[in-house]
Amino acid sequence: MSEPDPSMWEAVVADPAIPLDRETARMIADDQRRWTRTWLYPVARPVSRVLALVIVALKRLTPVRWTAHRLMDRLCIWFLRRFVDPLAVELLIRHFVVETNLLNFIVRNTATPIDPVTLRPTTLAGLGDNAVIEHDVNVYDVLAALDMARTGPLDFSGLDIPPLDPERGRRRLMRLDIQTALCLMNLPFAACLTPDEYRRAVHSMRFDDSILCLLADLTGDPTFLRWLNGDLSVRADSNTDVPRAVYRHAVVCEYAHARLVALAAERA
Repeated sequence: MSEPDPSMWEAVVADPAIPLDRETARMIADDQRRWTRTWLYPVARPVSRVLALVIVALKRLTPVRWTAHRLMDRLCIWFLRRFVDPLAVELLIRHFVVETNLLNFIVRNTATPIDPVTLRPTTLAGLGDNAVIEHDVNVYDVLAALDMARTGPLDFSGLDIPPLDPERGRRRLMRLDIQTALCLMNLPFAACLTPDEYRRAVHSMRFDDSILCLLADLTGDPTFLRWLNGDLSVRADSNTDVPRAVYRHAVVCEYAHARLVALAAERA
């Protein structure tokens, strides 16, 4: 029996339409419940969006196309270590692993002539060394080389999530939720990438629908199609709410990954 008069968050975690396991659903809900999500995010979201547009516009007007990838990595890791809640950091690290698992499922079960993706960070420091850029480029690499010819029975290996270290013991000056953190991290991304690199990174999320369709075709399971957003990869946006898009992208990847894990368990 459920508790009488459950809270909104209890209902969110227990929602049977969400394919996530209860632990992952609770992690996401607990991050949403932080006071920074209630009070800081509504301010950070429009400010981040305007400043990012201004930064990209100014960089397009600048004749020299300069980048600062190493500086971007250092700023983001420093920020995550000092100002972001460990739970939010863990969810961020987890997303890199989850998306790699999805891409590798497609690679392993098709005749796509490339090696499996290797980006599976397990520590906060693992988000450095161009991991953010590599994370986006991997989507393009897999889709550009895709050969949907089937290679035999479905291979569900490689769907594990290794133990993750978000540096819980490190002293933090603030403990931001992941959505507020994404708003602030969007600014060094816009500043340290060229306009074309930034646009490529943002546009990579428009392939979420493509990934979901591929997973549905490979598995024969239409469940993946429930999470389509209707985005067209052939249309480039010039005014995307990037932090919001990143958050939805991460949640959809979690849904798809959880469904693959469930299918693997059913066919074991």
